[in-house]
Amino acid sequence: MPAVAGAEGFAHDGSSEVGVVLSHGFTGSPFSVRPWAEHLVAQGCSVRVPLLPGHGTDWREMNRTTWPQWYGELERAHDELAARCDVVFACGLSMGGALALRLAQQRQDLAGLVLVNPSVMSLRKDIRFVPLLSKVVASVAPISDDIAKPGVSEHAYPRTPLRALASLTRLWAAVRADLPKVTQPLLLLHSAVDHVVEPENAAVILAEVGSTDATEVVLEHSYHVATLDHDAPLIHDRSAEFIHRVTAERTRDRA
Repeated sequence: MPAVAGAEGFAHDGSSEVGVVLSHGFTGSPFSVRPWAEHLVAQGCSVRVPLLPGHGTDWREMNRTTWPQWYGELERAHDELAARCDVVFACGLSMGGALALRLAQQRQDLAGLVLVNPSVMSLRKDIRFVPLLSKVVASVAPISDDIAKPGVSEHAYPRTPLRALASLTRLWAAVRADLPKVTQPLLLLHSAVDHVVEPENAAVILAEVGSTDATEVVLEHSYHVATLDHDAPLIHDRSAEFIHRVTAERTRDRA
């Protein structure tokens, strides 16, 4: 099924020095991170923002996909950039943060990670029943458009596909079990108020990763989809600064 207008994947070949693969979140699309990607392009980076399988079309389509397919698309984008760039970074929003963490666990050559409101768990008591409920209920009310800025939408699905959500919980389990394998430099930005992903997610990630270079930034003026919210310019600037710093350090270490 073709993607709806505005949800298409995004690719730009810029510098052969720095590549960035960027992942959108659960039930979303590249639309939610497109301004972030364009800022990195303006910084000279080569960028890939894949449309993850089952996303950007219809929620029923997403119910026919699983997390290994979502991850596989991000992995392919990474490998494409790695073939042409000296260093590659992974960035992600929400579930995209979990996928970026998985990439860091599987690709030790990844230069660094930038995560915005990443999810690796949920404290909601009803989440444990999702795998069973998904066998009899196809979807529930959406969890999208948690944005403080008036008049802004991420254009995510109007329903939450439950079989896909059950697969997301399996992604969380796999990623969290291997968090100590993440040793790359990490920049984690999370909202002070987030109605979708609990703040405990950021605390768990920072406590359990093996990274010795880890920076936490609290976004005071945005909700969950911070990449389209008031703090988007801060995300753009801090991620660009982080990428330039880590790249310079790697270049100096190799000299």
